[in-house]
Amino acid sequence: MPEAEAIKRRQNDPKDRKKEPRVSTTDPQARVMKMGDGGFRPAYNLQISTDVDSRLIVGVGVSTAGSDARLARPALDDIERRTGDLPEELLIDGGFVSIEQIDAAEGRGVTVFAPVPTPRKSTADPHARKKEDTDRTAAWRARMETDEAKEIYKQRAATAETTNADLRCRRGLDRLLVRGPHKVTSVLLWGALAYNLLRVPLATLLG
Repeated sequence: MPEAEAIKRRQNDPKDRKKEPRVSTTDPQARVMKMGDGGFRPAYNLQISTDVDSRLIVGVGVSTAGSDARLARPALDDIERRTGDLPEELLIDGGFVSIEQIDAAEGRGVTVFAPVPTPRKSTADPHARKKEDTDRTAAWRARMETDEAKEIYKQRAATAETTNADLRCRRGLDRLLVRGPHKVTSVLLWGALAYNLLRVPLATLLG
């Protein structure tokens, strides 16, 4: 509960901060999260990183945070640990957008492609530099206004969403039957390995 309360205090929306934090009584390490159907249930936030060219899963992660805003850096760490290198480019959806996280990724030589949030003022230019921007995040804003960046970013949905759908619909990850982040990570790894093996040509596996 203290961890849930601390996360609640860090949320940007004042309305969200006022809501009572929730924790699970059956799996204390899980977090009660809002689901796609609008309901709230104990859950884990499963993270999957997919290579655009090969469509192979190159990183996985399990988080108890209901938001993705702080998870870009751990995802890059996991990719580097598993593959031995960082990607040249990182395509992430709007839930991962964070000035701190984008600045850190760019500082490691990773070019970030992510949607620029819509300003509260309708007359404000979303791609213009903001006072909280660093030079690197200002460059990201300007980049996302270009046609080239928009074309590159189109690959995110075609890559990430198909992988997510496969793991949910064909690998049984629509519902977790284990408790605790270590066991959940094991289940996610098995799903990722099965997905990858089915994408690799048989001749490659046989040598």
